[in-house]
Amino acid sequence: MKKMIYVIVVGVFMGCLLLNSGYAQENQKLAQSGFQFLSVVSDARAAAMAEAMTSLQNGSSALFFNPAGMAEMANFIDVTASINQWIADIKHQTFSLAVRPAKGQYGVLGFSIQYVDYGDFYGTRVNNSVPLGYDDLGIFKLNALALGVGYAKQLTDRFSVGGQVKWVRQDLGQSTIAINIRPDTTDPTGQRRIADTSLISNKLTPLVFDFGTQFKTGIKSLVFGMSVRNFSKDMKYSTEGFQTPLVFTLGISMNVLDFFEELPLDQSLVVSVDASQYSDHPEQIKVGLEYRLMNILSLRGGYANDNGGNGMSLGIGVSQFGFAFDYAYTPFGVFDKVQRVTARFSF
Repeated sequence: MKKMIYVIVVGVFMGCLLLNSGYAQENQKLAQSGFQFLSVVSDARAAAMAEAMTSLQNGSSALFFNPAGMAEMANFIDVTASINQWIADIKHQTFSLAVRPAKGQYGVLGFSIQYVDYGDFYGTRVNNSVPLGYDDLGIFKLNALALGVGYAKQLTDRFSVGGQVKWVRQDLGQSTIAINIRPDTTDPTGQRRIADTSLISNKLTPLVFDFGTQFKTGIKSLVFGMSVRNFSKDMKYSTEGFQTPLVFTLGISMNVLDFFEELPLDQSLVVSVDASQYSDHPEQIKVGLEYRLMNILSLRGGYANDNGGNGMSLGIGVSQFGFAFDYAYTPFGVFDKVQRVTARFSF
């Protein structure tokens, strides 16, 4: 009977995923969003599994996917630090910390940091009165930062909830805009225009919210997850408004080796599937695999459609005595490859 329920539940869920994927083929998103660094994943375990993490427990790193995923953290404290060598020499760095006081009686409190260094840029300004046609404004730097505080609680032995509020800052430097445009009275043709200029700062600091749930079905290790990430109010730099990259995700995961009662050694094979709906680009289906041997060695792989590369990802992890080291490799089309490294410590 339980196997029949399992087949029905998984069949319905996979049908929804396929329907969602087919719908995405016919309805392309045209909405505009900013603060795209919030969508970039730096955690190596998640990246290796194509970011299919909504229904998985992942310690403090769950703050970057589904805050409910840290509710069942077994240790008192969990710390992670990740380095992501992103495309176009952009550097993403993340840090997360989760604390579980009183053995989880009062839930789990977490903190997260995301920092992005976009590198050096050459500033110019149009000036038709000089031979080059522009003024050289020198070199300037761009960066972004997100600081988050999250909380997760296991309400029952099957149901967990979590949320996070993030203070986000993105500094895109300064720009000069023309104001009070008027005809040039010294121009005999009457076609030339002159204007005053105003210097504006392109810096915004909104609050962004994440929340999610996880539900254990009681059928083996089958878990469902749901998350809403990057919810914020509208904002704008100069004239055009935009939102942060809002995404709604449904996920399902299971250790498929649960169907085999006797296995040599201690091993597991987790299959995780996420369906994500975005406010600014087509939906995605993400599939991740993680084979773990004796809780020491982990081999990972994943696939995501329409991710800008070839969709594949690979990774490896080693853990022992509370320390863990994860590595992920993701081919990324014309941008060659993306490599991520994560170190974790928990006790």
